[in-house]
Amino acid sequence: MIHLSRIGRLAAASLLVLAIAACGGTADDADGRRATSVAGLPDGRVSEGEILANAKGPATGQSCIDCHGEDGNAPLDDSYPRIGGQYADYLAHALHQYREGRREHALMSQQAAHLTDQQIADLAAYFGSRPTQLRDLHGVH
Repeated sequence: MIHLSRIGRLAAASLLVLAIAACGGTADDADGRRATSVAGLPDGRVSEGEILANAKGPATGQSCIDCHGEDGNAPLDDSYPRIGGQYADYLAHALHQYREGRREHALMSQQAAHLTDQQIADLAAYFGSRPTQLRDLHGVH
């Protein structure tokens, strides 16, 4: 009887260790890079994201800032979102959805279609690092 309770405690402790490890904030991907987002993307590089944000996309001939404005805070049209200061994981998730066809927009679907995971992470890091002009429904940052 004592032997079974010892095994039970050992099993419970092992499960606890596995559960804690599974909840860790980062994990190595297949290439050994550290993923830092909940989306499992590689580290986003703000400087690379800035270059991408200013580059004209081959599909539309537009850059991110052409439509969303400098720093993502001055959209060309009121129907385009302000993305400056938005959570990087949210931006990455949205770009993934556009790329995979699970979210549709005439321009964004084309722009995101050929982005790599690294490019998505870089763009998300760049726009996430910009000053925010986002407001909640009460006008508060």
